[in-house]
Amino acid sequence: MFKSLSFKVIIFGFIFTFFSSFGQSFFLGLFNSSIRNELSITHGQFGTIYASATLLSSLLLIWVGKKIDDINISKFAFFVIILLSFSCFFFSKINSIALLFISIFLMRFSGQGMMSHTATTTISRYFTKSRGKALSTGWFGLSTAEFILPVSIIYLLTIIDWRDIWITISIVVIVFLPLASFLLVKNLNLDSREKTNENDLQNTNIKNWKRIEVLKDYRFYVICSNMLAMPWIATGVFVYQSFILSSKDWGPFVIAQSFMAYSILSVVTLFISGFLIDKFTSRKLLIYMNIPLLLSVFVLIFFDQSFTAFIFLGLIGISNGLANVLGSSTWAEIYGVKYIGSIKALTTALMVFATAFGTALFGILIDRGFSIEAIAVVSGVYISISLISLFIIRNNLNPIKL
Repeated sequence: MFKSLSFKVIIFGFIFTFFSSFGQSFFLGLFNSSIRNELSITHGQFGTIYASATLLSSLLLIWVGKKIDDINISKFAFFVIILLSFSCFFFSKINSIALLFISIFLMRFSGQGMMSHTATTTISRYFTKSRGKALSTGWFGLSTAEFILPVSIIYLLTIIDWRDIWITISIVVIVFLPLASFLLVKNLNLDSREKTNENDLQNTNIKNWKRIEVLKDYRFYVICSNMLAMPWIATGVFVYQSFILSSKDWGPFVIAQSFMAYSILSVVTLFISGFLIDKFTSRKLLIYMNIPLLLSVFVLIFFDQSFTAFIFLGLIGISNGLANVLGSSTWAEIYGVKYIGSIKALTTALMVFATAFGTALFGILIDRGFSIEAIAVVSGVYISISLISLFIIRNNLNPIKL
């Protein structure tokens, strides 16, 4: 399916999305209890710190992320790798609220933000006719991490100190990633593109929007309202998984085991959506993205049995698989690829901001006595409103032809 340089770009994306997991909420949430116990802080306090640090990282990402349009990808990737390794090491040194804030900021910026931004922007720019399949294969890296890491980390936390885990991660990052990047993208430049025939070139003859133009397009905000549902709701679930466990009276390993259902369905959906996007376009699939997420909310509201955790996270996994691919391919389809780095920096920053919002909202509601079912109702209302808005404009999402 992919050849030579194309294959290397896919592997590069896979590796970077895998390593972005260290800054993702599902991974950081695994250390929630350890950190709160050590610093003697509440769910709400942790959520406020997490959200504030995440918000700051999203603001910085808007500026730093657009540099990928101007700098050779191998040099840009090396900067991101150094930052991630340092951030992981710094995270192992948390012993105060101030250091917790800085550590979370660094992990969210370098891991969730810059690593995923580098991977998806590189793939979105390089591929045209196979963009959907390429993005779905690249995002498989994160799904692999989501399948392997939760159970692995929970086990490791029973035998070694959580700080040692982070030091080990830092060493792995600085040893493995520079070599991988050098071998995979050293020959990739800003004008490198997937080989296409004349018909494919005709299909890519669309207007390339600058970021300032995108900000004036009403469609951007409607699409964003749908794109951001998954980040803020899933982040709340991941960060406060211990609260959900206690509320539902599930066993200590239920959520970690349920992540396997989440990961498997994310992967299946990733690959299916990649082929569907290349066949039908992202614009036509977008309306279906958050329907499984809405169903997962209903499961959380109405069911308490432990086996429903697998259904709950499985449905989130389906929406996650769709969102990962659609979140990159949709912008390239509608707004072109010339300035995709700048546009993706903005949308990735908004995604990171959404995770900050979700963390803060869940934390505040928990501290004010809201049940997990009541929080799920709030989430469901948001998803429903954003879906209705997208349905209204679904026929106006075509790119502007030159």
